Amino acid sequence: MADEKRLARYERLYTQLDGLIKGKSPDRVAAMATICAVLHHKMNHHFWTGFYLVAGENELHVGPYQGPVACQVLRERGVCLHAVQTRQPVVVPDVEQFPGHIACDARSKSEIALPVMRGGRVVAVLDIDSDRLYQFGEGDVAPLNKILELLQPFL
Repeated sequence: MADEKRLARYERLYTQLDGLIKGKSPDRVAAMATICAVLHHKMNHHFWTGFYLVAGENELHVGPYQGPVACQVLRERGVCLHAVQTRQPVVVPDVEQFPGHIACDARSKSEIALPVMRGGRVVAVLDIDSDRLYQFGEGDVAPLNKILELLQPFL
């Protein structure tokens, strides 16, 4: 789904975020909040953009986000926990087709979730939902992971 125009936008956003975070963000929460704000407001297909923080085995708690009210706790199933368990990005073109999907907002139609790693351990998940089907693809993974690398000094 990441066409040349979208890839160029990701590159511009990475440059913008690099300038906003490096040497300026005081901690992980501030850096995550900045990433959410920029992605959410610059990518018109984002309906919900945020982080879930690992809070124990099979449980995530909502962190910084932009968009409608989120599920505060995710347990035992869902796209984000799948990303934690597999330590791999999860691209879901149609959330109705993902077994165990957690619908925090019924308007969510497609989703991408990327684990944030510290060493070999997942500490958070970047979760992005769209209110339109088929808005994310494998081409979104690499540029979003590059943006997530900006969090490494804070992890």
